[in-house]
Amino acid sequence: MDVYEAVTSRRAVRGFKDQPVSRAVLERVLSAAAWSPSGSNIQPWNIYVLTGAPLAELKTNAVERVAHGDPWDKRQYKMYPSELKSPYAERRSAFGKERYSALGIAREDWEARQRAAIANWNCFGAPAALFCYIDRDLGRPQWADVGMYLQTIMLLLRAEGLHSCTQMAWSQVRETVAEVLSPPDGLILFCGMSIGYEDPAASFPRTGRAPLAETVTFVGD
Repeated sequence: MDVYEAVTSRRAVRGFKDQPVSRAVLERVLSAAAWSPSGSNIQPWNIYVLTGAPLAELKTNAVERVAHGDPWDKRQYKMYPSELKSPYAERRSAFGKERYSALGIAREDWEARQRAAIANWNCFGAPAALFCYIDRDLGRPQWADVGMYLQTIMLLLRAEGLHSCTQMAWSQVRETVAEVLSPPDGLILFCGMSIGYEDPAASFPRTGRAPLAETVTFVGD
């Protein structure tokens, strides 16, 4: 698979087979991803990989917590501005409509939306997951470095025939995650990432992208 194919075939998959992902493949992907760029090579990512019994324990604990209606943990970063301006608000709204329409869920059906959301904490059935932490004392450029690192992982997973889904939803149950991972003090949970082989039966239409002219300006010949 070439780079263009990896980029254009990568998407947030929300339905996985229970087929295991080998430790060797995960190590190969993460070893290569370590070459991702970061300012002054400080490599600000801190990664935990879960499979097997530890992941099953986390899924059970998180799903039970959410199903019981326990309060969310306060996020340690701001996910979106309080007022998302145009065109970003419209893009976010369009995504929500496409997502729930594909699931056959009406906008006003809050219970059905909640049931769909709970699948996040089951990793959509994925047999492997990683959790990405960053030191709370680092700045915005280092968060950007983490984003480039995660994108590199997702493209390498495509090269291995795997799919993924990054999930900031895990930050809402970060204390439950910490009970399993025991991360050092000073680290912030940014996101989780479900990893596995896509279940074609759970496939959804792919989210579109803005036209190039809407996001890119060419200057020069």
